[in-house]
Formats: sequence, structure tokens, C-alpha cells
Amino acid sequence: MYAGWNLVLVGSALCGQSLGFFWPFTAFAATNAINTTPEANYTGRRVAIIGAGAGGSSTAYYLQQFASRSGVEVDITVFERASYVGGRSTTVNAYGDPLEPVELGASIFVDVNTILKNSSEKFGLKAKSSETELDEVLGIWNGETFVYMQKDSGWYWWDITKLLWKYGLAPIRTQRLMKSTVAKFLKLYEAPFFPFRSLSGRALDLDLIPVTSLTGEQYLTNNSIGAPFSTDIIQASTRVNYGQNLAVIHGLETMVCMAIDGAMQIAGGNWQIFDSMLKASNATTLLNSTVSTISRTGGKYNIKTSSKDAAGKLSTTEQPFDTIVLAAPFQYSGIDIEEGLVKHLPDNIPYVKLHVTLFASPKRLDPTFFGLKPDAETPTSILTTLAPDEPPSAGVGKAGFFSISTLRPILNPKTLRKEYLYKVFSPKALTSEFLSGILGAPVPVDLTTITADSEDAISWYYPHVWNSYPVEHPRVTFEDSELARGFYYTSGMESFISTMETNALMGMNVAQLIVDDYLQVMEEERAKEKTEQQKFIEEEDAITPDEL
Repeated sequence: MYAGWNLVLVGSALCGQSLGFFWPFTAFAATNAINTTPEANYTGRRVAIIGAGAGGSSTAYYLQQFASRSGVEVDITVFERASYVGGRSTTVNAYGDPLEPVELGASIFVDVNTILKNSSEKFGLKAKSSETELDEVLGIWNGETFVYMQKDSGWYWWDITKLLWKYGLAPIRTQRLMKSTVAKFLKLYEAPFFPFRSLSGRALDLDLIPVTSLTGEQYLTNNSIGAPFSTDIIQASTRVNYGQNLAVIHGLETMVCMAIDGAMQIAGGNWQIFDSMLKASNATTLLNSTVSTISRTGGKYNIKTSSKDAAGKLSTTEQPFDTIVLAAPFQYSGIDIEEGLVKHLPDNIPYVKLHVTLFASPKRLDPTFFGLKPDAETPTSILTTLAPDEPPSAGVGKAGFFSISTLRPILNPKTLRKEYLYKVFSPKALTSEFLSGILGAPVPVDLTTITADSEDAISWYYPHVWNSYPVEHPRVTFEDSELARGFYYTSGMESFISTMETNALMGMNVAQLIVDDYLQVMEEERAKEKTEQQKFIEEEDAITPDEL
């Protein structure tokens, strides 16, 4: 992983390469319910959280803390339609071996990600600095030639000198611009900017609208940063992190891609942070539970869910709640919300469809595929950018993929031979022709026939498709945190900054809003009760002896 060494300006930012370089399905034993349901005479506030990813888990975790601190009783139920906790932060086991987990989703966070960093330390989770375990050679390829190559030399200042020799002052300007931009964003964690009901309003308060309203290309140009550094280095980072070129992605997300100091991940999978959050929250977590409808009667929200038991039998339930938190993109939730229930339904926005392909092979990457001499050293990590003759609208361009990384050596459990574990990000499914090309060896046309003992060029193969993150078009407004009184939404953050950390921040924000609103209601109820008591006393005092 690049952020672990001295290419100081390539990599990811607030979550560290989002779903890229790093936004298992069998990584841990999922049960249908964790903890117990509330007793029938429970008098506290009932909160339903839909989604057990970063946003939902963080909401539950901080809601329990904030409520306890404020003397508010809450009972939290988390509904998750998948069989696991973590959302887009999940792992898969290479060769089906639980000792070989591989991040399939969001896999890196950094020093400034205080929620993830502090939580992982509190829960005693072991962090490591890189997803790769090899001496790394980074290459940035435009589909024709490598525009930049660097080896992990360990000589920090020498690496910086080479970078400055090639790109002049652009790297320094970029670093300064990134720090000043991210510093504005970090104010969202503190009063008076935290908590916030309107993300649009806070972005305006923090002078971030001039950043989100421009493309990365425009924002960089306005700050005297241009090609070739922007197109070689920065664009390679926006592509590996978000699958988007500088002419598409907005300026704030571009800066996020350049904040890489202290990149780390949790050994065994980052999903453990969110699993630990849920356990610490004492929430009732219902996995394999799909919310189908939300309605409102008698001052309560009613949630109808469906779930399957171990035998596959489908059952439906309906439960009342005081508060709802939708902690997943509404457009993919499949939830039918009663007409007129909310002021405004979240807009449907385009998401990047990212193909993540994991595979193991005894072969190293073939240098000739990338235009190198047969005896040349092929980079272990390859990012891509556009060729000079390709327009900014070219999408993935001639390269055909966003990144290839050689993660680590791995032992084939059938042949006991040493192989290499690879990860590829691309906008389309990989073909056997492509795989044969990058490995320099024939790969079966039918990739589903690959087995560990087949003696083929690939011995394990796992493809997955994510709706990974929004297409981060420039914009000046973002979805609010509250859709209706007592109905909150965390995914408005996605179009602002889409990372594990920022989703966790929005969860923490919503948790504080819920407690603040409960305290206000409790104060109103106390005031009403006091008024009624005073009225009763006055009426009693007004009774004359004759009336008695």
C-alpha cells in the first residue's frame, strides 16, 4: 500500500483508498440476533437503525454513550439485511481459509481518522500499516507507458528529491493545499460546528462550498497545480480511490485522496471496528433482516421487516419505534416509505459500479504486457491514468483498469506451492484474455472452473461488484441529517466525502442530534407537566369555603 512508504502524495485520505487499494461474507459467525429484545413494559425511547455499516454502527455506539451521559434511556435495534456487520467494509477468505482474510471493501484509514483510530485502540484491535507484504515498486501506467515509477527505498528525502526533480513545486503546493482544505473539514468534529442538522449549511460555514463546487481539475488549476503532476499522480489517486478522473470528481474529494499520513488497517478486517461498536452499544442487532416498509401511526414509526430462518422459512414482523435512522443509501434500500411521511426523499444519485477481483497465481505480473522489456522489473502495485491523447471524459481509458496490486505471498493449500495474491479494480468484469495478458500465461476461458489443484495460471478467483461510492460531481447542496421529526439519515455524507470515517462521523452526529431532540422533548414534557400542576393548584386555591 503506497501510503505506507514515501510516495508522500499518492493514496487515499480520510478512509484510505475508500474501496480502492484499499466504502467476509463469511468472515465471522453471523447470528440472527445479538442481545435481547426489550421487555414489554420498557419505558425508554426505542430507536431503530437500518444498516450495520460504518454509519449505523457508529450511530448505535455513540447514541448509547451520549444518552447515558445525558440520563436518557434508549433501547436500540439495528436491522441489517446482510448476514454480516460492516457494510462495504468486509473481507473474504482466500481459498476459503479463515486464516487468509482479504479486504474486499474499504480497507485503509489514516491518522486524522480519529473515530476509527480511537475506536480500534479502545477495542484492542491490532492495526498494521499496509495491505501489502512485499517490497513495493509503484508504477503509474497510462495504457501505453509508465509515467512514474518508484521503489520503496526507505530513503525518504531521496524519494522526495526525485519527485521534486520531476514535478517541480507541484507536490509541495498540493501538500499545502490538502492540509489547509482538510483542516477546514476537521472542524466538523468540534463545537460550534458539531453537531449539525444541515451538511450544506456547515459546508458553507467552513468555506468548503468553493471546494465542492469545482472539479478537482478546476480546484487544482485555481491553486497553480497542473499537469503533469495533476494528471500523473493526483489523477491516479482519484481513480484508485473513487474510479473517477479529475474532470469529474469534486475538489474536496480530490484533496481527501491526497491525505495519506499514517495509513493503517485492522489485522483480520476493518469490519471488526463496527462489530465492536455494535457490541459496545448493547444494541439488539438483527442480521438477515430486511426492512420493507416504514409508516407512522399514533405518534410512532412502524417498521415492517422480513427475515429467513436457518431452514429458509420467511417470516415478517412489525414493530413500533420512537426514532428511525436510515444508515444506508436510500436508493438501494428498497424501503417503501409512507407517502407524506418525510419532507423530502433523498435524491437518486449515480454510483460507481466497481468490479473488485481477487485471485491467486504462481505467476508474477508480465512486464511485456505493460510495454517493458521481458527481463524488466514489473511494479508490484500499478495505478493508472489517462494517456495524453485521451479526453478527460474517457473514463477508465486505454489502461482498462484502475489498479492492480500484488498483496502478499500465499500458500496454495492443495499444491503447497508459493503463490501471489492479487487485487484488481476495474469498471468491468475481467476477462480471461486480460488475465492471461497480465500474467503471461493461459487462463481458462471459463473462470468458474478454476480450482486450487488445477495447475492453471490462476488457482483461486473471487470477483465482486460494488455500488461503491457516488460519482462525486461538483455540488453545493447535500442531503440533510433529518428527513422528518425523529427520522434521520446518514448517507447524505456520501456525496460530500465518501469514506468509512466520514460515515462514522455522520453516525456520531446523528446520535448527538437524537439525544438533543430527546432532551428538548423531555424539557417540553416537564414544562407542560409543571404548567398543568400550577393550573391545578390555582384551581384548588380558587375554591371558596362555600363551594366546599
